[in-house]
Amino acid sequence: MIELAENRYGKSRVRLMKVTRSPKGNELREWTVQVLLTGDFDSAHYEGDNSKILPTDTMKNTVYSVARNSSATSMEDYAKELADFLLGRNPQVSTVLVAIESTMWKRLTIDGKPHPTSFMRGSGEVQTTAVSRERSGSTRIHSGFRNLVVMKTSDSGFEGYIKDELTTLKETSDRLFCTAVTADWRYTNTALDFDATRKALREAMLKTFAHHKSKSVQETLYEMGKSALEHIADVDQVDLIMPNKHCLLVDLSRFGQDNPNEIFVPTDEPAGHIEARVRRKA
Repeated sequence: MIELAENRYGKSRVRLMKVTRSPKGNELREWTVQVLLTGDFDSAHYEGDNSKILPTDTMKNTVYSVARNSSATSMEDYAKELADFLLGRNPQVSTVLVAIESTMWKRLTIDGKPHPTSFMRGSGEVQTTAVSRERSGSTRIHSGFRNLVVMKTSDSGFEGYIKDELTTLKETSDRLFCTAVTADWRYTNTALDFDATRKALREAMLKTFAHHKSKSVQETLYEMGKSALEHIADVDQVDLIMPNKHCLLVDLSRFGQDNPNEIFVPTDEPAGHIEARVRRKA
């Protein structure tokens, strides 16, 4: 016998730019929203009966309508509002998942002062959240970021590793350490100042990256995750991905020159891939 198993549907890549205006200056947010619904959609699959299907175009319009009336400043709080709106109007839906990516914008500084209405694109970092809201009231929130590119020009080495007949990498106690950090953490509290919490957690990890005397990417990754959990009580685990974006020392000896660890070739491919989950002990 063949039957329908887990299924869900929704709308992806809904682009939203919101300007919050005030006499003291404007706030700018650019979000890309995904909405996924889980529920009683068997009749649509089995019989082609769309009577329980909310069109994905309606979901797109809902993203904008809820944003117009929302006072939320964080992705997480807006996602909860959007999920509650959809649950309130669609009894056939059991769970709403709202995933949001935020593009970085920075206020322009003109003549040494922040400009109230002008902005510039920030780095390639993307901030993320995924809020799952069930009809029972249960809520799960994962937040994070990706493509946060950071580099250390000292206090990083790699020594004492396995060597065999295929090993060509030379040990070093002084190398460049560049990575594009992806982080995802799980909240244990769903009623927080999410923007302040995100800022504190991110800064704790970056401070550790800067000050840690790294013996490997693995060691630094663990220390960054540990620091996040030590600083934020409302997070119980952090997943980190830290590819090793290699910077290769250039051999200048054939030109009669030395290279006192100053001239490198940055390369993204191939890259080392390091990931781990750091969590509190049960």
